[in-house]
Amino acid sequence: MGLLTEMGYTRVDDFTGGMQVWQEAAMPLESAEETAVAQPVVTAAPAAVKRERDRGRALVDLFERRSTADLVILWFGTIGACALLYWLLSTTTMGGLREGSRPIEGGLRGLLTALYFSFVTATSVGFGDVTPLGAVRALAIAEAVVGLLVFGAVVSKLVSRKQEQVVSEIHRIAFEDRLESVQTDLHFVLMELQSIEQRCRTPGTDQQQVRGRLESVSAICLAELRAIHDLLYRPQSLPDESILEGILASLSIVLRELRELLRCISFERSGYLEKNLRGVSQYAEEICSDCVPRRYAAHLREWMDTIKETATDLK
Repeated sequence: MGLLTEMGYTRVDDFTGGMQVWQEAAMPLESAEETAVAQPVVTAAPAAVKRERDRGRALVDLFERRSTADLVILWFGTIGACALLYWLLSTTTMGGLREGSRPIEGGLRGLLTALYFSFVTATSVGFGDVTPLGAVRALAIAEAVVGLLVFGAVVSKLVSRKQEQVVSEIHRIAFEDRLESVQTDLHFVLMELQSIEQRCRTPGTDQQQVRGRLESVSAICLAELRAIHDLLYRPQSLPDESILEGILASLSIVLRELRELLRCISFERSGYLEKNLRGVSQYAEEICSDCVPRRYAAHLREWMDTIKETATDLK
């Protein structure tokens, strides 16, 4: 025991020679309470801090829920109410407003001076030609703070509305561009399918080349069909019926051409082509008059049913 003590060991946790050597040296063992590691205690945020945070959020929500007109009315109402208080307090001994070296008058002229001072205070201009005295100074400070907050909320609302208009216009332009892109891509797919069918019917055509082109065009067809499916099932905005009819008509023609091409090919379909065809068939079968969540015009429902019928032959 003395040797280990001389070596500086007093706790078994610090000794690397093993428990048996420690016990043979008759060294003391620590109890579980002595060796237990204190766990960090996580304390909750003070209730006062939480209440202050909730008050701040409530104040922000109060301004967000109000319209621009409500905030403008609140701003002018605050100015008018404070002007009336300035005018009334000027008739007491608590203080008031001083214009130059004399107090403001108690009549209509004094009320107009108080209203002028209230506007200057709310906008934080502060010309200095009218000054508060006594307790009115505290009221002027409070009005300046409230006026800035409300006016800032009004400006924020106006900017936010303008941003929403810009974002809405961007979405509209992007949506129209996407519709044009779908129509253009469907036309490309149709031309490519017709070209592949001509090569397929030509003797001596390289089947590997035909298979590669068919795999590529089937992937494009699947992507555009997915976009049309989303347009019908999750529409962010609905296109004109004439545009939608053109898209559905083009899709119907593309699917018929694809069906005829599949009947023409003699080579074995690859896994990639089979996967694309299954996807095309699945999305096309869900484009029907009784499937889509919205009720469309009769001529549009006819195109949808035609698309579904054609899709059953692609499996």
